[in-house]
Amino acid sequence: MVLFLIFTAVTFSLFGFIIGIWADGFEKLQLVPMLIVTPLTFLGGSFYSINMLPPFWQKVTLFNPVVYLISGFRWSFYGVADVQVEISLGMTLGFMALCMGILRWMFKTGYRLKA
Repeated sequence: MVLFLIFTAVTFSLFGFIIGIWADGFEKLQLVPMLIVTPLTFLGGSFYSINMLPPFWQKVTLFNPVVYLISGFRWSFYGVADVQVEISLGMTLGFMALCMGILRWMFKTGYRLKA
C-alpha cells in the first residue's frame, strides 16, 4: 500500500508540474484537471468495479491510466483488484516514467522556461 501511495503521489506531482510549466495562465491551468483528470477519475472505476461494465467498455477502460492506480489501491486495502497487481504496478511505473521523460525534455529544451 505504501508503495502504491508513493508512486501515485510522485506520478500526480510530476503530472501537476508538467501542467504548471505548460499553462501560461490560470484558465489554462484549470483546463486539464477539470476536463481530463476529473473524468478519468470518475470513469476509472473509483466508485464501481470495471467488471460491472460490458466487455467492450471493460477493454476501453483499460486505456485509462487511473484504472491501474485505483486497482492497486483497491488491492492494497481489500485484497481484490480489477487488474492484476503486477500490471497495476507496472502501468503506474510506466506513467511515472512517461511524466519524468516529458519533464526531462521540458528542462533540456527549456520549454517555457527560457525568456
